[in-house]
Amino acid sequence: MTVTTYKWTIERYHRAVEAGIFDDQSIELLRGDLIVMPPEREPHAYYNTEAADYLRILLGERAKIRDAKPITLPNDSEPAPDIAIVKPLGEIYLKHHPYPEDIFFVIEFSKSTLSKDLGEKKDIYAEAGIAEYWVVNLKFLQLQVFKDLKNGQYTTELILTTGTIAPVAFPDVTVQVQRIIGF
Repeated sequence: MTVTTYKWTIERYHRAVEAGIFDDQSIELLRGDLIVMPPEREPHAYYNTEAADYLRILLGERAKIRDAKPITLPNDSEPAPDIAIVKPLGEIYLKHHPYPEDIFFVIEFSKSTLSKDLGEKKDIYAEAGIAEYWVVNLKFLQLQVFKDLKNGQYTTELILTTGTIAPVAFPDVTVQVQRIIGF
């Protein structure tokens, strides 16, 4: 017996969301599959909030910092990254979540979902053309930065525990790594 899973399209997923089918569950759509998101523990919530607040101060009105809000990607994916740094397009986001061309970079804070965030999610973000992806590895308190897209894959990976980094979209902004990884 062959098992075939049902693959969701973005359109069908949106219709189901509008109908209230998933109102009591925290889920995201990854390559047509519905993924139940695990509960957020205290360190994850703390670091996420602190980093988002810090980025809001650094970037001001140049970007909108969205916490755990969906982004719509062309590969039948609608993940809800922990932080998405997007163009400040105002009311356009009443009509749709940010598309890849609206996204400067995304950040995931990860401990129990580390393999998913460094594997499937990294690949999904790269395939969609998101220029930069940061993973805050809460196991080892380090920042893993993926950038330099080529043929739908990141070609550069940096692992940082100290110092500063400038996001690709904001080369004039200096981000202190410790402020992102939480110590």
